[in-house]
Amino acid sequence: MVWHIGNTTVRTPYRLKQALKVLDKSNLIGNLGGRFHGGRIKEQEFAELLHYNGVVYVQRIAETQEKDVSDLGRKWRVALCQLGFITPDKTFDTNFPSFSITPNGRRLIEAETIPGQQECFLRSLAVYQLPNGLEKKYKFNTFSPLRFVLQIIFKLSTVGEDPFISFTEFALFVQTKTDSLGVDQAISNIVEYRKQRLANRGKIKPFKKQLFRDVVGEVYPDATNLDTKERTLRDYADLTLRYLKATGLFKAKGRGIVAAPVKQKLAEFLAFEDWKSLEKKEYFLTLWEGARLPTDDHNIASNVIDDLVTQINSMGGQASVNIEGLGDADVAMERHRLEDQLICMEELEFAHEQAEKVPEITTWLDALCSNKRESETPDGELIRIPRGEAPAYFEWAIWRVFLATNSLENPPWKSRRFQVDQDFFPVGTAPGRGADMIFEFNDIVVVTEVTLTSSSRQEAAEGEPVRRHVAECMERYTDTGKRVYGLFLALNIDSNTAHTFKHGDWYLSDDTKINLSIVPISLGDFNTLLKNKRTNFADLPQTLKSLLLECRAISNLDAPLWKEGISRLVTTC
Repeated sequence: MVWHIGNTTVRTPYRLKQALKVLDKSNLIGNLGGRFHGGRIKEQEFAELLHYNGVVYVQRIAETQEKDVSDLGRKWRVALCQLGFITPDKTFDTNFPSFSITPNGRRLIEAETIPGQQECFLRSLAVYQLPNGLEKKYKFNTFSPLRFVLQIIFKLSTVGEDPFISFTEFALFVQTKTDSLGVDQAISNIVEYRKQRLANRGKIKPFKKQLFRDVVGEVYPDATNLDTKERTLRDYADLTLRYLKATGLFKAKGRGIVAAPVKQKLAEFLAFEDWKSLEKKEYFLTLWEGARLPTDDHNIASNVIDDLVTQINSMGGQASVNIEGLGDADVAMERHRLEDQLICMEELEFAHEQAEKVPEITTWLDALCSNKRESETPDGELIRIPRGEAPAYFEWAIWRVFLATNSLENPPWKSRRFQVDQDFFPVGTAPGRGADMIFEFNDIVVVTEVTLTSSSRQEAAEGEPVRRHVAECMERYTDTGKRVYGLFLALNIDSNTAHTFKHGDWYLSDDTKINLSIVPISLGDFNTLLKNKRTNFADLPQTLKSLLLECRAISNLDAPLWKEGISRLVTTC
């Protein structure tokens, strides 16, 4: 049988934090549906709450006449219950009320950083076992999925193999195995697969297709539609890898995973510590509180800190810590500080790599422009924007564009207001009350806002906030002598939006009037500019400076004509 973590409706673990925050402020606490608490009516309320608070885009609410979306509310509720962030409708003779936010759920709500959120997921998955009191369908001995995967990764190196698991290997040989015997079976299968893959060089696609068919036939012997079951196998692998990476213990390697260097020692301790399954009541009480981690122990935390210091120094940084005499809270603070330092160093490396990634970046922009939200790189790799995450990927792709210039004066983590995970993929959009991104160069500052909103709603949603954000940046950079421009990017620019930005005046709190230089550009035109500059991308800042100046110079035209003029200047630049 194939196991998995979570459900395919909730593919992005980091959205669970936002769902919890919305739930915490609602009247659904203690009354969230299920068999004993209001059923579909409350599940419907929860789905609508998630949609109207921007946690998830529900197409059936926004674009169709279908009214019943209770199934979505049920699946989000189940996802929160499975990971122990809220209690289920039966709390197994504990003192916790039904559908209440648990201590680890409260910890997730209060986590302000991605590492903080990852620790909450880690405390959850370090307890998580299959089967359990909520997931009873599995007919195998209880095991810990997190430790199972970690053991496979670390033991691969002991047999002379690279210690990573590719997406195909995970789908075929990991999620179809369990317990300690399964570790050895998975490793044997992976080693043989890698040999056969080399032997089938030049005909990889038919080789993998047949292998998927063979495994699907083994794990679903009664299946009548093998194509459907193959998609299920792939969907479960994608889903589970996302939740495993949300612990911070893993990084992406291609579509697969490898142990994250920043958490290597912690991962090793977890992989090989003594573990035993828990009975129902003890399991849920531990899950709701969140596991005690090895790093909660002073000596183990000291070893982890020593490893972090070594990593930082080996990368050219400077770090030294003496934790003698420090309490547990201070030791944890030092560990988090070193982790943040290492993550910043890795983000700088990521930023420098983007100059070589321009073809890939423009492919992501192509995907944003397509109806299917997918496109193919020059190397033939299909990239696909996850469902419901296009706004976040829009910001992320534009951020990568500016990183690729290798000439930003503000650090990459200061130029974005959205959060990224350990692989520098977006986990959500930039919060309100500020610009999406601010890119500072030696002589100009580009305040960048992006939106997928179109038609007249675009002006209503973006007209005032964009002007306010640009004005705020103008005040902030007054003493630098740098000119501040606003760059507004959308799939299509509505004429009402262009009209608002064409004038762009703003009054400060003391009634001083300032003139804003905002230029709206369609994403397609901007992507054309990038493709034209592909061989000389370092020139983009100066090109952009001249382009924004030229576009503002013709802002006396009526809005439709100004849009046409901008398009012509951008695409012929």
